[in-house]
Amino acid sequence: MSSRDADHRIDYIEFNVSDIARSKAFYGGAFGWTFTDYGPDYCEFQDGRLTGGFTTTAPVAAGGGPLVILFADDLEDALARIETAGGKIVRPIFAFPGGRRFHFADPDGYELAVWSDR
Repeated sequence: MSSRDADHRIDYIEFNVSDIARSKAFYGGAFGWTFTDYGPDYCEFQDGRLTGGFTTTAPVAAGGGPLVILFADDLEDALARIETAGGKIVRPIFAFPGGRRFHFADPDGYELAVWSDR
């Protein structure tokens, strides 16, 4: 992708977390993300399409900011994997025009969502 193709598109997401190892265990277990460590205060994640990071250099600000929404072919399986990995479902599966989704909180309290068109 050229820089022109990336213009005006989400390029990177960074989470302030209290425990990088716990965040890696949660997101790796729930979604299969992979990680590259860059010292004790920073870890980069890859979800197969988007890259982001976990950092402990700033306070956790759970519950604020934009809602990050992930996609899943099998919504029920994604919900079960999140619960198994230690996430908390904060809004059960509901329908909306175009699909269904649910919201969850990660171990630091960040609220995210997962949607499916099925």
